[in-house]
Amino acid sequence: MPGEVFRILVINPRASATSVAVFDAEEERLAADLPHSLAELARFERVWDQYLYRKDQITSHLEEAGIPLRSLHAVVGRGGLLKPVPGGVYAVNGAMLDDLRAGVQGEHAANLGGILAYGIAHVLSIPAYVVDPVSTDEMRPEARITGVPAIRRTSLAHALNMRWVARQAAAALGKAYDESNLVMAHLGAGISVAAHREGLMVDATNALEDGPFGPERAGRLPAGDLVRLCFSGRYTERELIRKLTSGGGLVAHLGTRDWREVEARIAGGDADARLVYEAMAYQVAKEIGAMAVALRARADAIVLTGDLAHSELLTGWIEERVEWIAPVLRFPGSEENRALAAGALRVLRGEEEARIYA
Repeated sequence: MPGEVFRILVINPRASATSVAVFDAEEERLAADLPHSLAELARFERVWDQYLYRKDQITSHLEEAGIPLRSLHAVVGRGGLLKPVPGGVYAVNGAMLDDLRAGVQGEHAANLGGILAYGIAHVLSIPAYVVDPVSTDEMRPEARITGVPAIRRTSLAHALNMRWVARQAAAALGKAYDESNLVMAHLGAGISVAAHREGLMVDATNALEDGPFGPERAGRLPAGDLVRLCFSGRYTERELIRKLTSGGGLVAHLGTRDWREVEARIAGGDADARLVYEAMAYQVAKEIGAMAVALRARADAIVLTGDLAHSELLTGWIEERVEWIAPVLRFPGSEENRALAAGALRVLRGEEEARIYA
């Protein structure tokens, strides 16, 4: 309705917390991280099993904050590891719920985003959405091919924050997003590097199992050594996947995922910490170079975002290796909650049509 101020609940599940926010149109009214201890989450065998536990936390927090559920116009959750889909805003439907519960592309806390959004919205008879899911996949056909026909590359990246920041970066360049060519690097617990060509993410690393190693992910590994490790008998499949996706990278090398702790150790003269941290920057820079090729070396800018983009040391090492390709812009942090709210708001205002997940 013209002039109506839409109230939107945002739900962004992460491994150790559920981030919630309430927006009245563009204005953030409430923001909170509801923490979950490892002991609490250990009670649940699968991510899906955490649904009621997290839902009760969310509704209790809203009640304590004095925000009636009946005042909401929509609920939007972070999109999880769905089947490959183009970017955009999606209405949560039965097919999406089935795939999120099944974990069609793997287990991830983000899979609960659409489920929680629907669970709260359905009883209120209001719409539930997800925006630019992790499985946003607009890769060109040649980017999908590998040397093994049974294995194809897919995009599992931080599409939500990258697209939001890409729009800001394009505006800083005096251009529209769909007129820009950008290499985006999201530097978080996992690292995504992607080529954004005129509004489409035409190539991207898989942040769970490809590209640079990160604070807790192993990144791309030599295939032969990985195969031998799989058949060594030292790990079950589940144990090895966890080792690669939440126990690799900085955690495996240095025993911490906290980049501030790593930098403190470097400042104290820890040569091993410096080598590993600089190796991570080196791998990010190499992947940026690869994505510049996907843009045919016509990048308008290289954009660094995510929590690690706060690090002057890490981004400095990356920039000195890639500044010859294009100007480097830095947008530290992540604005996923605002990006989610903005996507839902565009649909509520009739500026964009919600896509149907099939």
